[in-house]
Amino acid sequence: MAARSEHTAARAFFTRRAGAWEERFAHQTPAYEAGVARMRLAPGGVAVDLGCGTGRAMPALREQVGAGGRVLGIDVTPAMLAAAARHGRTRHGALLAADCTRLPLPGASVHGIFSAGLLDHLPNPYAALREWARVSARGGVLLLFHPSGRAERAARHGRPLDPADLLAEENLRPALESAGWHLDAYEDAAGHFLARALLA
Repeated sequence: MAARSEHTAARAFFTRRAGAWEERFAHQTPAYEAGVARMRLAPGGVAVDLGCGTGRAMPALREQVGAGGRVLGIDVTPAMLAAAARHGRTRHGALLAADCTRLPLPGASVHGIFSAGLLDHLPNPYAALREWARVSARGGVLLLFHPSGRAERAARHGRPLDPADLLAEENLRPALESAGWHLDAYEDAAGHFLARALLA
């Protein structure tokens, strides 16, 4: 029930903002491209932009996996997916409405997951990490990303950094490991947040 309520609230929040989302955040596209570049995916693989919004990471993911690969943009908000389609993201991959904790994908079928600003907003992030591990092939890459660092985001909202923040390295590392991921790189910089993990 709580998870359903969270999803309903998320859909309502993003539905109201979907129409202007791309224009409002278009300046972040180079940061997304730089983040995706850190995944280092092989051509021919399957890449997912999870919580894709308007799908800003999809063109960069397509570049990595090439014409022989597959790119999926997955989001729980249909209005965001409609905006992604309007902005031509279907040229780079398929769009799918789905709950990121119950993905309609076979086990061990994905080689890379890019997720921007999603994990720490989920009602059960540990279940999400387990589900992302389920659909990922061994050695698969998970890249958690945000175009601003944790301190910058906290200051923007007028609050101090929370030591219980899931994205703090001392909290994120064990959360990833409990789901089968190994934290390979962690950067919480002024201009971006990036955590790269590999499926053991």
